[in-house]
Amino acid sequence: MMGHMKEIRIVMGMPIEIEIVPTSLEELRRAGGDGARDTLEAAFVYLIAAENQFSVYKEDSEISRLNRGEVALADASAEMHEVFAIGEKTKQETNGYFDIKKPNGSIDPSGVVKGWAIKNAAARIIAAGYENYMVNAGGDIAMSGKNSKGEEWSVGIRNPFNIHEIVKVVYPRGKGIATSGSYIRGDHIYNPHKPEEKIKEIVSITVIGPDVLEADLIATAAFAMGAGGIAFVETLPGFEGYAIDAHGVATFTSGFGAYTK
Repeated sequence: MMGHMKEIRIVMGMPIEIEIVPTSLEELRRAGGDGARDTLEAAFVYLIAAENQFSVYKEDSEISRLNRGEVALADASAEMHEVFAIGEKTKQETNGYFDIKKPNGSIDPSGVVKGWAIKNAAARIIAAGYENYMVNAGGDIAMSGKNSKGEEWSVGIRNPFNIHEIVKVVYPRGKGIATSGSYIRGDHIYNPHKPEEKIKEIVSITVIGPDVLEADLIATAAFAMGAGGIAFVETLPGFEGYAIDAHGVATFTSGFGAYTK
């Protein structure tokens, strides 16, 4: 397809895939420009800037300077205040199961930033006039419209015991989707109420929500809840979930089937 762009780059320590599928009309409106390539490049530049600002692994990032006390919270950027506010709101909404404050007292906002940055990158693609796109960061996905074959975008939920096998195909239909699980990046999620205990009952949980940020926040919290996570998702209007336990048994919310074709 004319102007179709797809690229994967490592940002935030994970492969991030961006695909833009322009319609011929969208490309004609951009005669004389590189269109989708420029838009894709701008989205990656934004994601790299977000990583440089929020990564606790970068000594010169704003969050690292805040954690060391070199920058006062009052002097932090508007983006930092926004991310902190999202973290606090989500902590309240999840009974403390989502918490960006770590047991040692430092703040690691990565649980917010990943979905937040993907949502903002997608917003830049929309602002550039594109309707058909996908931004996928390690299973947290924003997508809209159709793929390069003119079909609905679909997402495969992987078997956590054999990541080469897809156990369910989901059609998010413009909603956000996110998966949390110990098999993706090791045990990177813990229960803030019992930080010393590993989560054993649930191996992965996939959440569909109003956008990728909300889906990611709820997937993270629900995974931290362990066995009770999928029941928590069931109580939330506008969210559906699919959990796989340590025995390979899947449990899904009552409305999840609406997204499986």
